[in-house]
Amino acid sequence: MKKILTYGTFDLLHHGHIRLLERSRALGDHLTVAVSTDQFNLGKGKICAYTYEERIHILEAIRYVDQVIPETNWEQKIEDVKNHDIDIFVIGDDWEGEFDFLKKYCQVLYLPRTPDISTTQVKEKLASVNK
Repeated sequence: MKKILTYGTFDLLHHGHIRLLERSRALGDHLTVAVSTDQFNLGKGKICAYTYEERIHILEAIRYVDQVIPETNWEQKIEDVKNHDIDIFVIGDDWEGEFDFLKKYCQVLYLPRTPDISTTQVKEKLASVNK
C-alpha cells in the first residue's frame, strides 16, 4: 500500500483544494491530510472562517481523504512521515524546496497549484462584495 501525506489549513474549501486532494490521492492507496489546528493557525497569524473541528468534518466527507490528523507545529512532519509510514509527501508548488529535508524519509512532490484560486482570493472577493 502506497501512503500519501499532505498538509494544509483547508479553510473556505474551494476547487483548488479538491484538485490537490484528488491529485494527491491518485498517487497512492491511502491519503492522510494533516490539518492546521486553530491554535497553530493563530500562531501563524491566520484566522479561519471554520473551526478546526468543522474543517476536519468537511475533509472527512471527501472521498479522496482516508485519514485526517492534526497539524500542531512546523516541526512534526518527520514524525508524521515515520509514524504513518508515508511513502510520498505532497504539497503545492508554492512551497517548492521548503520540505526537501523530508527526502531522506519519503518521496517529496510539489504539485502545481490550481491557477486563479486561493483562499486569500476568495476572502478578498467576499470582502469587496460586502463593501
